[in-house]
Amino acid sequence: MSNRIIQVEEKVPLSKMIPLSIQHMFAMFGASVLVPFIFKIDPSIVLFMNGIGTLLFIFITKGKSPAYLGSSFAFLASGQIVIEKYGIEYAYGAFVVVGLVGCLIAAIIYKFGTNWINIVLPSAAMGPVVALIGLELASNAASNAGLVGVEKVDPKNVIVFLITLGVAVLGSVLFRKFFAVIPLLIAIIVGYVFAIALNMVDFSVITSAQVISLPHFSLPKFNIGAILIMLPVVLVTTTEHIGHQVVTGKIVGRDLLKDPGLHRSLFADNFSTAVSGLIGSVPTTTYGENIGVMAMTKVYSVQVIAGAAILSIICSFLGGVSAVINAIPGAVIGGISFLLYGMIGASGIRVLVDSRVDYGRSRNLAMTSVVFVTGLSGVAIKFGDIELRGMVLACIVGMIMGLLFFVFDKFKITNDYDYVEVTED
Repeated sequence: MSNRIIQVEEKVPLSKMIPLSIQHMFAMFGASVLVPFIFKIDPSIVLFMNGIGTLLFIFITKGKSPAYLGSSFAFLASGQIVIEKYGIEYAYGAFVVVGLVGCLIAAIIYKFGTNWINIVLPSAAMGPVVALIGLELASNAASNAGLVGVEKVDPKNVIVFLITLGVAVLGSVLFRKFFAVIPLLIAIIVGYVFAIALNMVDFSVITSAQVISLPHFSLPKFNIGAILIMLPVVLVTTTEHIGHQVVTGKIVGRDLLKDPGLHRSLFADNFSTAVSGLIGSVPTTTYGENIGVMAMTKVYSVQVIAGAAILSIICSFLGGVSAVINAIPGAVIGGISFLLYGMIGASGIRVLVDSRVDYGRSRNLAMTSVVFVTGLSGVAIKFGDIELRGMVLACIVGMIMGLLFFVFDKFKITNDYDYVEVTED
């Protein structure tokens, strides 16, 4: 099993599917529960909706696009503004509207197709944009591990971080047979054991947890002011979704923008966000952590993703299980994320390599350079309460450059023609 790719539609025996699904759930857990903690809402409702949203996504995309839906970070800034000004119920209502607008965008894409993507985001721009999905999260991995943003680094964090990362890296290279496809799960277990040995795990959270607990469901309220504050985030989520689908397609070796189609996957993503708001949960999005898991293990089966979704739903009702997972130290999560985010960055480089981007052409060199620097420089642009930075701002800059170069080509005023003549000579 470890010597071949497990493709999207392939079935996996139950004995192997369970640990593979657990691995996916662990990969998303640390980041996904952080959003409800920031919004001060029940994490169990988020675990519940992550599972439901993932199953909806698989159903709508006809099981052709392997993706796990976790909590979206794109709504944090505007969500906190709405919560402070109007209350959490109105944030839920705004989530619903943003999700519905995203579904409308999906319908427009269904009508007009996806050929425009190659014009506004050619490979020289798409590659660095995809890479930035992982690279701009790199500091989060180090922060989770307690290696940056602290006055003094705890040696215990360093030890657990290095052990977790080391097992994940060495396991991906040295493990054989079935162990070769669950190196992340093994790394998490080993890191957890060492964290317990170093007294880094708070068992009071586990012992005080209820065995069975129901997620806290809430109904949304709607206010035009709250909606207008939140609405521009749809640009962020659409950009992020396209990037995730491109990199996932590169990993699994299929054009997911054509089959099942960007319109289906984008609709599914936004429909899940709308449903989330209706039941009192946070918006969902396809998760880079789980894309990294697929890239590392070469197991792309949607059956495994569905298994992880079902486990997430079960955990939302089991207070004890959620508490055990929630007690995983940040050093363990950081060690895993350190590798996964880097692999997403490498997938962006793969887009450039697979597309054979010619950097002898000035346009390609300029486009990749500007997109990378825009995304990594920390530059931000604000429109009222909306701030564009990182991968999203880089994507917009890349789109503007792509459109400009397209217009230049129409008028045949670029120096590409000179370059072609020189290379032919």
